Amino acid sequence: MDAAPQHREPRSVVFRFYAELNEFLPAARRAGAFACALDGEVTVRGAIEALGVPASAVDLVIVDGEPVVFGHRLRGGERVAAYPVFEALDIGPVARLRPRPLRVTRFIADVHLGKLARYLRLLGFDTLYRNDYDDATLVAIARADRRVILTRDRQLLRRRAATHGYWLAATQPREQLGEVIRALDLCSQMAPFTRCLRCNGPLAAVSLAAICAQLPAAVQAAGYAFSRCARCGKVYWPGPHYAPMRALLRAVAG
Repeated sequence: MDAAPQHREPRSVVFRFYAELNEFLPAARRAGAFACALDGEVTVRGAIEALGVPASAVDLVIVDGEPVVFGHRLRGGERVAAYPVFEALDIGPVARLRPRPLRVTRFIADVHLGKLARYLRLLGFDTLYRNDYDDATLVAIARADRRVILTRDRQLLRRRAATHGYWLAATQPREQLGEVIRALDLCSQMAPFTRCLRCNGPLAAVSLAAICAQLPAAVQAAGYAFSRCARCGKVYWPGPHYAPMRALLRAVAG
């Protein structure tokens, strides 16, 4: 007589997610450790994504006190800690899940974040945006250019090809700007008024003589300092819009 097949009871793993990764979890599992049963061996990536957290938002996983890669297999009984993308924080010798971190923070914003993209450009951050990017194109550009995807679409960050991403909790553009700056600790990287709001190109100082044909007479006579986009040629000067922009910068830095 054949022996009856043995049934292996699922073993639990204790998970703890940190910082903004909690936004992907149900309220009962946020900001604390919780146990989850695993049926057989699964990879770290598989377990994390099964809990609703996209791997693109995770940069460091610690299992029983040791850093591991996404392919590490969980057999049950472990304690797993997952940390978000550390763009501006040096975590020293601890092994990241990426081949190398993004030392220059650059963004690509999804189709619903056009105003946020302009705000980030105002602060000097290289931010790609077009309202006709589909998800596959956006992820492909982000991967090729090593950009952080900014989105409110959780499913976009769950794409396997997405390597760096940030999901925004805020819904208003100014609040989203503050959230990104705080979450990625970017205050020290801000360089206001150095990037074109229209096309994302770098700005460079330009003489009045070189652009006088493009300007109204009143602007020419005001004695402004001018800059021009190296890509699209748009000219900038500190007109009436300048004070509100400076106020926004102070609010974000604060």
